[in-house]
Amino acid sequence: MAGEQTESYLYKLEAVLEEGRLLTVVVLAQSDERAFSTAENNILRHTVAPPKIKELSLVEKKPVGRQGVGYVIETSHFE
Repeated sequence: MAGEQTESYLYKLEAVLEEGRLLTVVVLAQSDERAFSTAENNILRHTVAPPKIKELSLVEKKPVGRQGVGYVIETSHFE
């Protein structure tokens, strides 16, 4: 229907590149399919040369619409 709004979700995805790098991508989308497409596009814009994505996995999906929705992403371990 024209007036119907689809709920949006905050997605956290992980991409394993062929050279062994791991990228975490967070996107806002209305469907899983759109989230994967948007994540791939963001990876292409983030890198100089188009990387070969070995694996792209959905890690978490949270509905947007309430305060405080977010992710904690561990990027490094320091000692």
